[in-house]
Formats: sequence, C-alpha cells, structure tokens
Amino acid sequence: MKIDFQKINHVQICIPIGEEDKGREFYCGILGLKEIERPQSLKHMGGFWLELANIDLHIGTENLEGKSKRHPAFEVKNINQVKAYLIENGVKVKEDAEIPGIGRFSFYDYWDNRIELIEKVV
Repeated sequence: MKIDFQKINHVQICIPIGEEDKGREFYCGILGLKEIERPQSLKHMGGFWLELANIDLHIGTENLEGKSKRHPAFEVKNINQVKAYLIENGVKVKEDAEIPGIGRFSFYDYWDNRIELIEKVV
C-alpha cells in the first residue's frame, strides 16, 4: 500500500545512534518513503534523509532518553485504510483525542517516536 501523504505540519524525529539500518527498515520498508542523498558535509553525522510529499524528512541520531512529545503530523488521504494497513503490519497505533472536522490517530516507530496522521473530514 502506498500511503498518500498530502502535506507536512511539523517534524522532529530522532533514532538511536547506530540504528540507521533499522530506521530504513521502518521508514523506507514499512512506510514506503524514498531515501534521498544528503550533502557530503553532513554524512558523518549519522541519520538519513527522506522524501515525503515533496518535502525532506530528516531522521537524525542521538542518545534517546525517555519518552518525548516530539512528533511530525502528516495529512493523508484514506486515513482508515492507512490505519488498517499499519495494524496489519504490526505497527503500534494510538487513538488520539477527537478534533471536530479532523480524523486522526498516531502510530509509533521502533523507538517510540510518535507520528500523527490527520485527514480533514468534510
């Protein structure tokens, strides 16, 4: 299934140092995002960059300690189908508080980074 991301609202994602392969498994494998080349001057820093709806999503590396509120929020189409797809693939899903006119839920990557998906309801 190709997730139809529409636009990015905000981003702040980090994974543990040295876990780039596992990060690629999640973001490129399960989510189907395309990795893009980083500038040579930044390659020594770890992490990787992805293309998402004509926007760069940077996955950085750092020592992670405890839970955080950091997360990106992406607008998508067919949010219920996306949720079913993620659940079928063993991804942890969380129901978020309702907002009038918006369908939304969050899911978590392998390191408990929260990623929120939103679809405007007409």
